[in-house]
Amino acid sequence: MTIEASKNLGGVGAILMFIGVFPYINTFGIIELIGAILILVGLHGFAGHYNEPGIFNNAIYGFIVAIIGGIAAIAIGIAIILPNITSLLQKIYPAWNGNLGTLSQFTSQTPITTNITTSDILPFISAAIVVFIIVWVFAIIAAIFFRRSLKLVSNKTTVGLFSTAGLLLIIGAGLIIVVGLGLILMWIATLILAIAFFTMKPRIQEQPMITTASPPPPMPV
Repeated sequence: MTIEASKNLGGVGAILMFIGVFPYINTFGIIELIGAILILVGLHGFAGHYNEPGIFNNAIYGFIVAIIGGIAAIAIGIAIILPNITSLLQKIYPAWNGNLGTLSQFTSQTPITTNITTSDILPFISAAIVVFIIVWVFAIIAAIFFRRSLKLVSNKTTVGLFSTAGLLLIIGAGLIIVVGLGLILMWIATLILAIAFFTMKPRIQEQPMITTASPPPPMPV
């Protein structure tokens, strides 16, 4: 794969991640997943072109960490919620027998929320807090790896926007606790990354000078 193709794939991937947050464009994160894969393919090409394995290795580590964090957050959230959801629904719909197959017969009834106490809600609050912490920690770790990758790309291409995008990813991941600000910074980072890919000009490798040997002097007659 040529360096030109690598940068174009990376740029398209970053754009897909940028627009993937808009409603009616993204479906279950598929657009952003495709964008992330295209970025990885582009960075893999950069790693080969510049003979710097760290460009791709750090990026793939960050991608794997992000996937593991998402799966862990969902699994732990479900594990906390499931044991408590049935008892909560039975308080909302007292006539329900606990059989999920018959739940739809009772949802048309007026829910009775006066039966719900603070102790009934606490497991769901706990689940939200645990999921948030898991996402936060894994996002920071993933951002560190992506920052390392983009820093190497910046050094090799002399395009500072790659390093800027990586820095914004780390700051945004750290500020996920301030949900709006952190996610906005990470979103802006994908736009800056797209600009960095499309504006970079591949550095032409210097070719070694070819010298021709001078012909030997004529032999005396």
